[in-house]
Amino acid sequence: MLLNALLIIVGIVLVLKGADVLTKGGADLARRMNVPELVVGLTIVAAGTSAPELFVSLVSALKGTPDLAVGNVVGSNIMNTLVIVGITAMVAPMAISCQTVSKDMPFSVVAAVLLMVVSLDAFQSLSLQGNIIGRLDGVLLLVGFAVFMAYTFREARKGKAEVSAEGSKPLSIPMCLVLMVLGLAMLVVGSELFVRYASELAAALGVGESVIGLTIVAGGTSLPELATSVVAARKGQSAMAIGNVIGSNVFNILLILGTTAVVCPMQIGGITMIDMSMMVASVLLLWLFSYTKLTVARWEGAVLTAAYLGYLGWLLYNV
Repeated sequence: MLLNALLIIVGIVLVLKGADVLTKGGADLARRMNVPELVVGLTIVAAGTSAPELFVSLVSALKGTPDLAVGNVVGSNIMNTLVIVGITAMVAPMAISCQTVSKDMPFSVVAAVLLMVVSLDAFQSLSLQGNIIGRLDGVLLLVGFAVFMAYTFREARKGKAEVSAEGSKPLSIPMCLVLMVLGLAMLVVGSELFVRYASELAAALGVGESVIGLTIVAGGTSLPELATSVVAARKGQSAMAIGNVIGSNVFNILLILGTTAVVCPMQIGGITMIDMSMMVASVLLLWLFSYTKLTVARWEGAVLTAAYLGYLGWLLYNV
């Protein structure tokens, strides 16, 4: 027990430090290449912080524990939207651009709805028990991911004027890449330590596989997004913070579950329509808060966090 606790703490420390290093490299790379921070957040940083979800989901599916794979992504997206944006907004209110509200967030909503649709086999029942996310479903998700990336890079070419300028001189491109790789490595190792030993602890306590995926594993694999977003917001880079969350949500569903389903079709067990609905509702709530004043205020961050605590309470009540 003591060793597990120590390794969990080591994992958290690695994740926090890795997030700081990755954010620094990503922000300086954006300035060096004259690319908007939002685009870097939606792509490079989002891909980096989604690496733990990809690793966990693929390994889980290949080991015959698909509930852990699907629960990891669904739980991570709920946590990204409610906890990460919620805590980040309470630390520093997040300014949201018009492009994010009108173009980027709808992609996150569509991705969440698409996952719900492919999880319903022939629409015969609202119960997901026994339903399969097959290879054709995986291809459909990957096509959606290709569309998302094409759109993001098209907007990047149009958005050169949006690049932020800071007083300090940015690092060289090779140094930025070194920092991003180092930060990503720390994130992956730290998340792996957290997930492995936290999952062992939860399993020893008799907690179900789907609940572990929705909570413990999702929390561990979302640590990079939380750390990266909070660090970015504290540095005044809210565009990268919100871009990281939106990009990670889209990556998690379209790329990670798409790839996992193509490699190994997944049969759903303990994940329910309530979990899927919560994922969609959380994105819609964030979209609403962002739309009102193009800002996620501290009180709105508190509402998002409270919504997650309510959902977590419901999960634990039904264990």
